[in-house]
Amino acid sequence: MYKPIEIDKENLTILGVAFPDMETFNSAAGAIGSNMYEGFMPTKKRIALIRDYVTNQITFAQFVQSAAMWKY
Repeated sequence: MYKPIEIDKENLTILGVAFPDMETFNSAAGAIGSNMYEGFMPTKKRIALIRDYVTNQITFAQFVQSAAMWKY
């Protein structure tokens, strides 16, 4: 079930996790929102992990390894 989350476009944050620019913020917000309809439950830690991946702070392998630990 979809549940709205805290998104602050003015400060470019999702659940309090800051994004570096509007393009990255919009891309992540769109992906997170569409995946929420499929059952993804965002948390601050998960949002930070997504941000780190899309801003090239971690590799895809690191992202997958961390995401594999998520419990639904």
